[in-house]
Amino acid sequence: MRWWKWLGLAGAAGVAATGVVIVRSERKRRAYTPDEIRDRLHARLDDRPAEG
Repeated sequence: MRWWKWLGLAGAAGVAATGVVIVRSERKRRAYTPDEIRDRLHARLDDRPAEG
């Protein structure tokens, strides 16, 4: 029965770590100004290969 405890603790640690990663990426994403986002999107559009 003891391994169930370890499995539960490992699962909880995994959920917490995933939450930390999500919060960090969200913070980083929200730090951009609208002008920066627009510039990045235009740069992506210019960098993609031509279709056809």
